[in-house]
Amino acid sequence: MPAATSSSPGADAQFFAHFDGLEAQDPTVRESRLMAALPQQVAHARASTDAFRELLASIDPARINSRAALATLPVLRKADLAHRQHAARDQQPPDPFGGLSAIGWSGLRRSLGARRVFQSPGPIYEPQGWGRDGWRMARALHAAGVRSGELVHNSFSYHLTPAGAMMECGAEALGCTVFPGGVGNTELQLQAMVDLQPQAYVGTPSFLKILVDRAQQQGLSLPLRKALVSGEAFPPSLRDWLIERGVAAFQCYATADLGLIAYETQAREGLVLDESVIVEIVRPGTGDPVAEGEVGELVVTTLTSDYPLIRFGTGDLSALLPGRCPSGRTNTRIRGWMGRADQSAKVRGMFVHASQVAEVLKRFPEVVRGRLVIEGEMAQDRMTLQVEVDGEGPEGLPQRLAEALRDVTKLRGEVVLLPLNGLPNDGKVIEDLRRYE
Repeated sequence: MPAATSSSPGADAQFFAHFDGLEAQDPTVRESRLMAALPQQVAHARASTDAFRELLASIDPARINSRAALATLPVLRKADLAHRQHAARDQQPPDPFGGLSAIGWSGLRRSLGARRVFQSPGPIYEPQGWGRDGWRMARALHAAGVRSGELVHNSFSYHLTPAGAMMECGAEALGCTVFPGGVGNTELQLQAMVDLQPQAYVGTPSFLKILVDRAQQQGLSLPLRKALVSGEAFPPSLRDWLIERGVAAFQCYATADLGLIAYETQAREGLVLDESVIVEIVRPGTGDPVAEGEVGELVVTTLTSDYPLIRFGTGDLSALLPGRCPSGRTNTRIRGWMGRADQSAKVRGMFVHASQVAEVLKRFPEVVRGRLVIEGEMAQDRMTLQVEVDGEGPEGLPQRLAEALRDVTKLRGEVVLLPLNGLPNDGKVIEDLRRYE
């Protein structure tokens, strides 16, 4: 494979073209559009699914027309989704979607049928509707330079999980031909690439590296010049390694439940949000939005009618980036995946969760941020609650915080007061510093 002729292959007109006019619209117009659609989606979710009929029973959908109003609704986290799905399998008739899907099949009391159903680890089940690009992946593929008429080699799994179908639907919506490679069978997939000469690859970045490596070892010429990768971390070192070998690979952030959330552009400055999601960054363990730039949990509301998730907590950490993308896209950007938000630790035989730390902190309005630090050795754990306060704080604050910590966690811990911005901006609420040899 020839070396790239520049540090950013593919940095031509096709990469700068937008998928549609939505990507360059005035941000205030976009926000008005999303907030106008929000109460309709809340009403639809409540009317079409048993779970949201219960969760939003006391809510007037017409009043959920702003981000502030949205923040008053409960967060549905992955663990809640799994619990609801597992519990509903024993009901009559059983509902593998836990009352969260507006579509299904005969016997699920749904008026609309699903096209496919998938199983993710857990197991958690996800429905696919009949829309042309229900996961909205075409937008991310387009930003990666994929165009109509091209052949896309799809190395995401087609077995059980929806990743392969997600990418295939997006590529088909663009007018592409798809080779369904799936996972594994490296030599067969490499032979298919040599024979079929695809212009683009979609799959994990690690498998792309394996394919490129193997091709070089065997002296094979691969036609790949562009790729959309996801499903795992995509470090700059691997990005640059691929660029040196002529492949411009871009990443996207998507989940089986939500579809596309954000995608990378040729600017390579964060990930731009999809046009059909409302994203909030909240303090881990809570539903409270954080300030712009602060690391927190990604909470997403989709505008998809088939699977209308409202304030779905992804369990992933990220942060909003200020300003606009140099690519000309005007939507909000996030920094990308920054770790997991569903933090917990076992201390002296008892689990401590981020939600418990949040419960302690919300009792003290003078506390800005906090984190529980766990140190020590096996059977000699020490907990220290570090909190940011403006100034010295009221008299007796450390003692009252320590009492609240014991009340909530049933464990003793020390309290240390820090000045504002005394904690790192990394989204950690529980930091486990223990080392077990």
